[in-house]
Amino acid sequence: MLAYIGRRLLATIPVMAVVAVFVFMMLRLASGDPAAIIAGNAATAQDVIDIRQKLGLDRPIVTQFFIWLGHVLTGDFGESFFYKKQVAEIIADRAGPTLALAACTLGLSVLIAVPLGVVAAYRHGTWLDRVVMGFSVLGFSVPVFVVGYALIYLFAIRLNWLPVQGYQPLADGVAGFFARLILPSLTLSVIYIALIARITRTSVLEVLGEDYIRTARAKGLSNRVVLMRHALRNAAVPIVTVIGIGVTLLIGGVVVTESVFSIPGLGRLTVDAVLARDYPTVQAVILLFSLAYVLINLLVDVAYTLLDPRIRY
Repeated sequence: MLAYIGRRLLATIPVMAVVAVFVFMMLRLASGDPAAIIAGNAATAQDVIDIRQKLGLDRPIVTQFFIWLGHVLTGDFGESFFYKKQVAEIIADRAGPTLALAACTLGLSVLIAVPLGVVAAYRHGTWLDRVVMGFSVLGFSVPVFVVGYALIYLFAIRLNWLPVQGYQPLADGVAGFFARLILPSLTLSVIYIALIARITRTSVLEVLGEDYIRTARAKGLSNRVVLMRHALRNAAVPIVTVIGIGVTLLIGGVVVTESVFSIPGLGRLTVDAVLARDYPTVQAVILLFSLAYVLINLLVDVAYTLLDPRIRY
């Protein structure tokens, strides 16, 4: 197992190298000059040139890349053009809301979607199965920001049950922490509940037709034992796969959700940094997201070997 994990970790090095090159070049080739944005509308051409020299943007792109890469390898992501602070410090300040939102969304999605999928498979062909499948189609069809604004209108404006925007740290109160995460988590979890429920239903339904399921029922085991101990356990590999995909999709989902609900997390930071042409911040955040994506896929692969040891060989 350790050798398998070690090989997978080594395989992440070229992936991260390609991501670093792609992100760096994409930002440099995109339209917009961060020096002109920093200088402002009243700046002269010489002011823009001076700022470019100060930021090192006047050097050749290849030189800029290797200077930046050398700093990154030592853990230095540079100073933000826009915030005038170390990028690592900004990311540390913004990571908390994003991690809280992602954890609540993932927990909510799994707790709702897996039972829904199991029940839909068990009640295959009934009205309950059709309702779950209809929700799955609807969850994929409606954009995240539409769901967010609909929930804001219903629960925050019409019913006045929950706050509209913002984030409260857990240290400032448990009630306020969850009150401000309910709507964003529900918004972000709709598509993942639909995805996980659909795959769970398909996987469990396929397993329910196996001979060992009929044998378990013939031995007099209850439906709950058959579903949970035999069907769901043997259908776990595809379910874990789609959960892992859902976690990686959260990376894109938090950008929209944090913008809708004004949550000061990494998603909102990415949007602000892109608009400000803040190269160091954008590069660091995308590298962080890419590393998270790779590590999550590694955890999913390790989970495969635990659920089905045959995969190791």
